[in-house]
Amino acid sequence: MSTEKIDGVSVATQASVYFDGKCVSHGITLPDGTKKSVGVILPATLTFATGAPETMEGVAGVCEYKLAGSDTWVKSGPGEKFSVPGNARFDIRVAPGAAAYHYICHFG
Repeated sequence: MSTEKIDGVSVATQASVYFDGKCVSHGITLPDGTKKSVGVILPATLTFATGAPETMEGVAGVCEYKLAGSDTWVKSGPGEKFSVPGNARFDIRVAPGAAAYHYICHFG
């Protein structure tokens, strides 16, 4: 089951917009100081670089991802998670005409 809401957080009201609006996210901070982002990826194929390790949790929609060094695209949807190492690159895609992929990015 995917996370439907996160209570008691501080939200950055200005969005981070990537790839001409194909990915938009908002940073959130939990009461214990943990930082996450919540966002959406529209139909596109995008390449991201990480600083810290990340875990992507699908909330709605479906994406496919490919980690650096792999030639295999892996499907991920609501309630599913995938991890990306720190200081790495990964590709993520949402099929043309598909619903947007909504996610929570857990850092660390």
